[in-house]
Amino acid sequence: MRTGQQRDRRREIPRTDVALADPRLVAATETLGRSAVKSVVAIAQERARRGEIDPSDVVDVAVAALPTRATTLRPVINATGVVLHTNLGRAALSASAVDAIATAAGATDVEFDLASGDRARRGRGTLEALAAAVPAAKAVHVVNNGAAALVLAATALAAGREIVVSRGELIEIGDGFRLPDLLQSTGARLREVGTTNRTVLADYEAALDTDTAFVLKVHPSNFVVRGFTSAVSTRELAALGVPVVVDIGSGLLAPEPLLPDEPDAATALADGAALVTASGDKLLGGPQAGLLLGRADLLERLRRHPLARALRVDKLTLAAMEATLRGPTTPTWEALRRDVGELRLRAERLAESLRGDGIDADAAETTSVVGGGGAPEVCIPSWAVALDPAYAAPLRAYQPPMVGRVERGRLLLDLRCVPPEADAAVRAAAVEIGGDIIGGDAVGGDA
Repeated sequence: MRTGQQRDRRREIPRTDVALADPRLVAATETLGRSAVKSVVAIAQERARRGEIDPSDVVDVAVAALPTRATTLRPVINATGVVLHTNLGRAALSASAVDAIATAAGATDVEFDLASGDRARRGRGTLEALAAAVPAAKAVHVVNNGAAALVLAATALAAGREIVVSRGELIEIGDGFRLPDLLQSTGARLREVGTTNRTVLADYEAALDTDTAFVLKVHPSNFVVRGFTSAVSTRELAALGVPVVVDIGSGLLAPEPLLPDEPDAATALADGAALVTASGDKLLGGPQAGLLLGRADLLERLRRHPLARALRVDKLTLAAMEATLRGPTTPTWEALRRDVGELRLRAERLAESLRGDGIDADAAETTSVVGGGGAPEVCIPSWAVALDPAYAAPLRAYQPPMVGRVERGRLLLDLRCVPPEADAAVRAAAVEIGGDIIGGDAVGGDA
């Protein structure tokens, strides 16, 4: 009898086509796609077969389990204090850049002249904006990331020839990728000069010959060497009579008082660099892209090289880059320039409000960093809300997820990268999670 009853209950599970006809699931199909919605329904049906839920609840359970968007990527509140956090996507795009991406999502005149009806130069508006931002550059080009910019330069200008570079600048750029391997993959040969800590002009002079394609100067953007050191400036290298390629890394286009030691494109070009390469998603505050700026003849060789086609950027990147260059201050620079006094007030108000809800919270003085391989050892005064580290994991699982850092036995939610309008969301999350932690339902989390 029990078996018959169980079989009867299973017969009450709605068929897939019936479940998908529910108006809520029909609407979800339009934004998430039929396959994604159907898989959620299948999971709910299986739960009903196992007796975990009632058959009459299948559609409601499926609706509740629907993802909010078609991508698995989720927006995150960055409370780490690292402005350009590589694992969190580096630069947050400005509202104008996001709007530009939406504008370019459909058919667009990315490579078409509407006036003449003919083909036009791809991304011409973006290139004009970049050239206007760095007047010292005689020509500009954009590829898909900073490493690609350097690879294109090495391939087009130095394949089968030598690149002269200081041993102290043969860096690892992250995730195990090393500059020597990257450059040698292009068919160029490296001529290393100097030592790890000291390279002088005479080292470069002794290495130059007819096989030299260019001298490469790389900003060691993720570390600092101190003590008995020496390096050769771009201006000195430019006097050697061979092209100098300068990889500034972080994408700073002009001098910035906040980061006086960070190299910038305008200064490198003024000092005689033939070509400058940089990233677009770091200090520039735009989408992932590689920037190439410099001599017109060199840029034309790069642009016409077959590899340039493989490294070109899509219309969405071009749109976001142009909006970044022409638009208002980016979230990156808003975060870097936030007043420390304002951050302190926000932290104190949030901590006081949380204590009113019975949560052990304090305002903590701390420091933020630039991140993204830029401005190593530069510490920016900041303020954070300090919580028990047990909040770390639940906050990462919250909607929206919030990522802080655990330091000296406390979870710090650094407010430098948190927009003021997100303070209410931070508070709401801490209060909701705090109810479980205070009640003893949660155990210590991790960073």
